Amino acid sequence: MATIKDIAQLAKVSNATVSRVLNYDQSLSVSDETRQRIFEAAESLSYTKNTKKNNNHRGRIAIVEWYTATEELEDLYYLSIRLGVEKKLQELGFEVTRFFQNDPFDTLFDAAGVIVIGKYSLGQITRLKKLNRNLVFIDMNTLDYEISCVMTDFKTPVKAVVDHFMASGLTKIGMLTGQEGTSDNVKLGTDPRSTHFKHYLKKQNNFHPEWLLTGDFTPESGYQLITQLLHEQADNLPEALFIANDAMAVGALRALHEAAIKVPEQLSLISFNDTSICQYTFPTLSSVKVYTERMGQSAAELLIKQLDAEQVIPQVITIGTSLTLRNSSK
Repeated sequence: MATIKDIAQLAKVSNATVSRVLNYDQSLSVSDETRQRIFEAAESLSYTKNTKKNNNHRGRIAIVEWYTATEELEDLYYLSIRLGVEKKLQELGFEVTRFFQNDPFDTLFDAAGVIVIGKYSLGQITRLKKLNRNLVFIDMNTLDYEISCVMTDFKTPVKAVVDHFMASGLTKIGMLTGQEGTSDNVKLGTDPRSTHFKHYLKKQNNFHPEWLLTGDFTPESGYQLITQLLHEQADNLPEALFIANDAMAVGALRALHEAAIKVPEQLSLISFNDTSICQYTFPTLSSVKVYTERMGQSAAELLIKQLDAEQVIPQVITIGTSLTLRNSSK
């Protein structure tokens, strides 16, 4: 595990700034550029160091991120995936061009291929296919559009989280989740983690709809949902919460601290993604480990094979997860 000092040295900031940024301290005034340096340093220090950069120029690959650069800093899951893609492509000798949501995509046609990260509407996918036929998506199942993609598993880890809570004697279980939409304002379906959570607890006659709250995948939303839960269910609080991503969990922790509710003594928390921030919260966050670096590597390798293939057969690669237990859960 990289220390706060390691991150501070790489990002060229103070230890205190690193700590406050990683905990999404709302009172800290710092530029997005500085936040990005800190988050990228924290994520990159957790990545494997096994291959040197290939200096042979093999062409240009574009990365399209569904977030803006600022939004990416609110959800390190996508930043972590992007870094994994960039690292692998650079190791393979490709030049990388990065596009965020609000950047013009007109030069995508000139790239050898495109790796697309995040969620997109049919209209956006159609446009991307017109700009470049060599596409691989990450975190969206695009097989129906005849495009290869890399996904993470959701069903197995949700069951693992619920089973862990129950094995610890915690049967009153709730969840914080989010609603996603594309940048052109198309609402997406229900979060699959929420769907699996609800289905699994219903099978055990243990689902409580009042403990399933939906916001968005940001720290502020996590804070607001906990505040709502404490207000509406003051006399009927759950014993454990599964939180759909780490950013929401950081906000939830802040709200619980302010309400003097002890974690995990009074309320156990397990989040999802296990980005670098989980190791620097208080208490440290238990989280489902999503292998974002491997997702990025797999997408890069899949695209390169696609570029060399005579016939492209679309496929889905699903990457498994593991449960990392720290101090926020019993």
